[in-house]
Amino acid sequence: MKVSDYFNPTRLRAQFVKEVLSVLRDPRSRMVVFAPPIMQLVIFAFAATLEVRNVDVAVHSQDAGRGGHELVQQMESARFITRVHHVASVEEMRNLIDHGTVIAGLAIPQDFSRAIAAGSGGRVQVLVDGRRSNSGQITVAYLASIAAEVGAELVPDTPAGAPVSVRHWFNPNLTYRWFIVPGLTGILALFSSLMITALSIARERELGTFDQLLVSPTSTPEIIISKSLPALAIGTLLGLFMIGAGVFLFGIPFSGSFPLLLGSLVLFILSVVGIGLVISAVSMTQQQAILGAFAIGVPAVLMSGFATPVENMPVVLQWLAQGIPLTHFLIIVEGSFLKAMPPGDIVSSLWPLALIALTTLLAAIFFVRRRLQ
Repeated sequence: MKVSDYFNPTRLRAQFVKEVLSVLRDPRSRMVVFAPPIMQLVIFAFAATLEVRNVDVAVHSQDAGRGGHELVQQMESARFITRVHHVASVEEMRNLIDHGTVIAGLAIPQDFSRAIAAGSGGRVQVLVDGRRSNSGQITVAYLASIAAEVGAELVPDTPAGAPVSVRHWFNPNLTYRWFIVPGLTGILALFSSLMITALSIARERELGTFDQLLVSPTSTPEIIISKSLPALAIGTLLGLFMIGAGVFLFGIPFSGSFPLLLGSLVLFILSVVGIGLVISAVSMTQQQAILGAFAIGVPAVLMSGFATPVENMPVVLQWLAQGIPLTHFLIIVEGSFLKAMPPGDIVSSLWPLALIALTTLLAAIFFVRRRLQ
């Protein structure tokens, strides 16, 4: 049997054109594939932030000295605080926290200024709303920084008031978009490619054209390739669009190797295409395919290290995270943007991607071949 019986350029080109037109002409496919990535890039780039801003803080000050006055003045002029609520008792401060009016409360004792003047260091009590644990901890860090500045200003010669110089490598100003936007490149490319491939065979079956595909002269490898190429092309273009938006729209410095990043993006999309074809092969309708894509995509994002470090997860989940393509691609794309990751480090994350792509594509061939039979 000749190779041309399995791969005919004319049939393959016709199948590829048909798949691309199916995606572009189907309103549901256009809405699912193109609209969400662009909207999410714009929304998440401004909304997904780890910074704490526009919060209210309560203060119960029993200190009439300079230290308490300076601390309250610094809090009122802090940019992240919208309003400082002055309360007459700790109970009133707790009520404001209970009702969610303030995120934290500061209780300044009577001897605060006297303790600072004596060189023993003044102490204040901070009550934090534990229902907003992450924002509360960040607020506590901000308040601690303000207190340290007040102590250094009042008693500059003490060791506690010695200035500390902090330098943040790769992101000097801790600009959250420099971290969020590169990660969004992988996440949005993941969902776009997953949706295109997940809807491909399911759409054929739902529209009744799958039987025509079975009796056509197209071979099984040509069907699999024709279902994969549109997702690979569209996913790569969307990924490049988001990389360009990060550089030219959000001003994120790109210091790595673009050819290596492009190769990593293509390999990443290939691994996702295999997963999408498996979902499409086992789905009977497009609705099932969409639900299946989200059932796979959302846990993949949560376990990839985008929001929380993989090292903080249980050991079993850490092992599972190594089988997620997004885990390795995030290392490459974030390193390429900010730290000029060396080629050796990129290759160390590329070979797991290649292994995952080979596994998912082989699984896709198996499931699609069973469905065609």
